[in-house]
Amino acid sequence: MMNGVTIGQAAVFAGVTIKTVRHYEKNGLLAEPARDSSGYRRYGSAELLRLVQVRTLAAAGVPLAEIGPLLDADADSFATELADVERRLTERIEELIVRRDTLHRLADGDRTLLPDRAVELLARLPGLGFPPAEVAAAREGWVLARALVPEGFDDYLANVENALEDTEFLALSRRASESATWEPDDPRVEEVATALAEHYLAHPAQLKIVTGLQAPTDAATRYTLIRHHGEERESASARLAALVEAKLRAAGVYIPGSR
Repeated sequence: MMNGVTIGQAAVFAGVTIKTVRHYEKNGLLAEPARDSSGYRRYGSAELLRLVQVRTLAAAGVPLAEIGPLLDADADSFATELADVERRLTERIEELIVRRDTLHRLADGDRTLLPDRAVELLARLPGLGFPPAEVAAAREGWVLARALVPEGFDDYLANVENALEDTEFLALSRRASESATWEPDDPRVEEVATALAEHYLAHPAQLKIVTGLQAPTDAATRYTLIRHHGEERESASARLAALVEAKLRAAGVYIPGSR
């Protein structure tokens, strides 16, 4: 024992593997001890102390590249560097907590991409008479809206919530949903478009559902991506949306882009 211990014993005493000891040596964190007369390297108390120090710092999350300079620093520098490591570890912990919470929210796919308020609003739509396809389209559109115009999304949700309390708006919205099953040239499309446009013009607060999602940059592009997401180019739904926008523009309402 006066000549020290083997690498296997040193690893056991320090609570690491032989491979880890060699890895520390390869990275310059431990000096390879001298060999005994039999050709075996022997680790004395100084080497074991260094091994324990390296293992402790590594287990605490200190990058290997920083451990050497940290152990070789004076007391003041050691304390400063350790505080910096602690700060970075805290930031990393906070990031991991956010990721963990995101994973938990994956159990409910909507809550991963939308705030609770939007998810609860989507959950109300089937009970108000909107078909599954319409709810799915709203979900996708809202995900885009939140990503492309985040600054206006909360106000948009508030406008939708308020509009859903209006029975006339609900009836018109359900009628518009039905248009997805019509032929594009069905005369009812024009009738519904006229009714929607007139309703919006008579209810400025509800008109914000159409005009509210306007970004400060690339407004036309963002608006089109959100408002016309999922539309088939030659469908009744696309024609209805185009007619409503045209009628509102004709009434002096500013709507980004052109259809």
